Amino acid sequence: MRQIKDYDFIVDRMPLSAEANMQKDRELFENFKGNAPPVFRLYRWEESFTCGVSQKLEEMDFRYGKSSAKRITGGGILLHGHDISYSIICSSDFVKGKSVKEGYEFLCGFLMDFYRSLGLKPSFAKDLEGIELQKSSFCQVGFEPYDIIIDGKKIGGNAQKRARDKILQHGSIPIKKIDHPQGGYSLEDLGVYLSYDEATDMLLESFLSAYRL
Repeated sequence: MRQIKDYDFIVDRMPLSAEANMQKDRELFENFKGNAPPVFRLYRWEESFTCGVSQKLEEMDFRYGKSSAKRITGGGILLHGHDISYSIICSSDFVKGKSVKEGYEFLCGFLMDFYRSLGLKPSFAKDLEGIELQKSSFCQVGFEPYDIIIDGKKIGGNAQKRARDKILQHGSIPIKKIDHPQGGYSLEDLGVYLSYDEATDMLLESFLSAYRL
C-alpha cells in the first residue's frame, strides 16, 4: 500500500484466487476506521467466480474456474479472470450530503471517465430508455440502476456495502472477451484492446483525475 496525498492505493497486478481477493476486501472494510484516508484498490483474478452475500455458495451446482467465494455485497454470480476489479473503502463523510443513490453515482465517476478516455460513451442503466431494470442470479444478465451501459451493452457491475461510518464499493471492469454465456460483454467486444497493465494504469489515472488528486 502506498499513499498519494490523502488516499491509500493498493495495486495487485498478479491474479489472485477468488478467496484471496474477497478476503482482502473483507479485511480492508472491517479494519477501516471512519477517520482514515480512503483506500483505492485495483486487482486481478484467477479464472473463478464470486456470488452475492445473499446467495448460498455451498448449495450451488454452478462451477467456473479454479476457485469461488462469496462477496460481502449483494448481486448475483460474477465470472472473473478476464476482468480487473476495483474496491473503494471510504468514510461516510467522503459522500457527505449525498443520498445513497447520489453516493453510488459519485463513486462510479472515475469509471465513467475511464470509459470516456477510451472514446466510448457510457451511461447508467437508469438513464436510458429501453433498458428494463431487472435482477438476475447472474450479474451480467440483469440490469441494476447503476450498471454502466455502452452501445446497449452492460459493461461490468458495481455493488456497495455500508456500515454506520464507512462504505465499501467494488466492481468489475471486463477487459478481455470471455467464452461463456453468462460472462457478459467486455472492452474487446466494443473494439477496445488493452493489456491488463495498460488498463490498470489508465484506471489509476482516471481515479486521480476524477477526485482531483
